[in-house]
Amino acid sequence: MRRFFFALLAAVGVISASSAMAFDINTQAPDFTLPAQDGSHVKLSDFANDTVVLEWYNYGCPFVKKHYGSGNMQKLQEKYTGEGVKWLRIVSSAPGKQGHLTVAEAAEDHAKTHATYTLLDEDGAVGRLYGAQTTPHMFVIDHGKLVYRGAIDSIPSPIPADIDHATNYVAAALDAIKAGKPVAVADTEPYGCGVKY
Repeated sequence: MRRFFFALLAAVGVISASSAMAFDINTQAPDFTLPAQDGSHVKLSDFANDTVVLEWYNYGCPFVKKHYGSGNMQKLQEKYTGEGVKWLRIVSSAPGKQGHLTVAEAAEDHAKTHATYTLLDEDGAVGRLYGAQTTPHMFVIDHGKLVYRGAIDSIPSPIPADIDHATNYVAAALDAIKAGKPVAVADTEPYGCGVKY
């Protein structure tokens, strides 16, 4: 069983590694503009006075399916967007590659979430700008500054049962911001399927 599990991870292109980023924690997050599922164009700086979650997304990735199939991601989105957080799902899968979405497909997929927008990064420019390596790869930006980047939680597996035993780093960061406290764990190693640039 263990051998099968690791073979599966290899087959889907799992990555668990950090890389040098072009910007650091507590520095200004780079601005960008991307098309959204509703046909509009969304600019990060439109939310300069807000807390923003960037979630790199690929519907075909087992790690993404873990969080969406269990309802975990939707619960997080619902809770925190209800508190005023802007949640931006970003699809950096290139045309013809797993996870790519057209605007119409993104609109249909987006309707199943509580995210603010689903954004399409077809050429991967924004993903590369942020150093997004995995799906999911999570970033939390507060009033324009990056305060968290890395994994969604502390257990790098595609198994839904692990969710209840994991420390959710994104929730912890958002709760700290709401309480006016510094984010205790601000930079972790992302895990998941490699972004399909």
